Amino acid sequence: MYAQQSSSSSASSDTSPTPSLPECEESRKPNILFILADQVSAPLLAIYNATSPIKTPHIDALAAKSTTFSSAYCASPLCAPARSSLVTGQLPSQVGAWDNASPLGCEVPTYAHYLRREGYETVLAGKMHFIGEQLHGFEERLTSDIYPGDFGWAVNWEEPDRRLEWYHNASSILQAGPCIRSNQLDFDEEVMFKSVRYLYGAARRRSSDRPFCLTVSLTHPHDPYTIHREYWDRYKDVEIPLPDVNIPQVEQDPHSQRLLKACELWDRDIPVEAIVRARRAYFGAISYVDDSVGKLLEVLKECGMEEDTIVIFSADHGDMLGERGLWYAAPIAYIASQCSLSGIFEAHRLPIPRYKMSWHEASSRVPLLISHPQRFIPKNISSNVSTLDILPTLVDLVNGALDRRLHLDGNSLFPYLSGHSGSDTVYGEYTGEGTIAPLMMIRRGPWKFTICPTDPPQLFNLNSDPKELVNLATSTDPSDQSVFAAFLEEADAKWNFPQIHAEVLKSQHARRLCWDALKQGRFESWDYQPKADAKNGYIRSNVPLDELELRARYPPVDAMGREKPRGHAKGLAGAWGE
Repeated sequence: MYAQQSSSSSASSDTSPTPSLPECEESRKPNILFILADQVSAPLLAIYNATSPIKTPHIDALAAKSTTFSSAYCASPLCAPARSSLVTGQLPSQVGAWDNASPLGCEVPTYAHYLRREGYETVLAGKMHFIGEQLHGFEERLTSDIYPGDFGWAVNWEEPDRRLEWYHNASSILQAGPCIRSNQLDFDEEVMFKSVRYLYGAARRRSSDRPFCLTVSLTHPHDPYTIHREYWDRYKDVEIPLPDVNIPQVEQDPHSQRLLKACELWDRDIPVEAIVRARRAYFGAISYVDDSVGKLLEVLKECGMEEDTIVIFSADHGDMLGERGLWYAAPIAYIASQCSLSGIFEAHRLPIPRYKMSWHEASSRVPLLISHPQRFIPKNISSNVSTLDILPTLVDLVNGALDRRLHLDGNSLFPYLSGHSGSDTVYGEYTGEGTIAPLMMIRRGPWKFTICPTDPPQLFNLNSDPKELVNLATSTDPSDQSVFAAFLEEADAKWNFPQIHAEVLKSQHARRLCWDALKQGRFESWDYQPKADAKNGYIRSNVPLDELELRARYPPVDAMGREKPRGHAKGLAGAWGE
């Protein structure tokens, strides 16, 4: 919509032609299980960080038989824009995904539309943070969403110093620790129950039925930083590492300073003991996600669907979790008086987190695994890729066809899966809280470039400076200046900043007016209400006998109790006619 240049909308790569897509060995297309977690910082995971203390045996095992992308980025480091871009393969400015209260247009194709057109049953369980319309191509939603689907969380750039009541604050850190129940646990347990039940149902269908694409979207490890004691206790004897890099607040870049102030984190003292609790709870929440991944994979295996199901694991965005010193530097005497952790405070000066909403690595880099060992040899890919690439990749994986007349920012990852090279460029856009103008990012090769009309630009070489400490935008080195100048020119050609800014403000004005009106009188929620069809569940007189027998037992058996192939009639009624 407002990007002046777009990346290729095809699966073609920058350096080599797209390999031809192999025909599926069987006439039936493979199933797809897409597992999406919320706010997973890729640099913290063991599959990317050999020193990580986070226990993720199931994700590790999945990575061992996957194409593992070690430099995958979100399209926007905020929930709703990141997800709108992920499902559509388009940058936020193309679909008006400005913040956590921006609606996605009903006319915008998603990967659910594309796969459904190819004959797939497209099902969503869990969070997707859609605003307004709640299906967007999914044939069925098994659960509601955890967050509101209305305009209540709209941003106001015209009052940058006003802190809205729903912004993050220090409570997530100060109150971090174990729990018995939480909103997040209630939600994800429902998501897992419905997802597992769906997979068992899919296993009992006739083999001629449509393949499925099940998206399981968990809300963990998103803050608040609390997790059931079972997962908290897994880290009882683990030394919880503190943030690697700490920068005093007065030395932070303008965007980081605005975020700290917007979230009531400016000039606040937080005890190191609370910081350790927050990180421990986050680690436990990732282990909870890992167990959920393991359960889903176990169901596929025990039901004989492991070999004909493509499995994808990723996240919407990351979590800073205190990295880059985005924690207020509390006086050492105060920290020492608040905890008994010997030796920690001598080595760290620790303030408060700003969670995400940043293009730094912990916030913007996400895990991305694609597993289908029957077709692709497991490998590691270090090239820069994006969650924008998921839609065209899914279409290629099922031998589908993109509509080339429609805009797409993502590039298919099929070349990488097939052992070829592909695009190495990632674009990102952020227009949510904490900024007052569009904040854009370009990632290519070793370089990460960020630009915002109201803030100084940044340029980092992540090969020589993986912690992003040296801003080469101010370098006097001719080679650095040449790279910087090229990125400036590219950004100016790609983004019409004044027009994007105007559109953001227009959208904010309209949504705030509508929200003020909708809060008056009778409130009609837009949140999705899952359909419960008890009249056709379990054993009912109106359900055909053959269908009842398909549901009755898995694996199916003949009259003598011998197992039969998946998808055949089951139970005694199915056996009498033999």
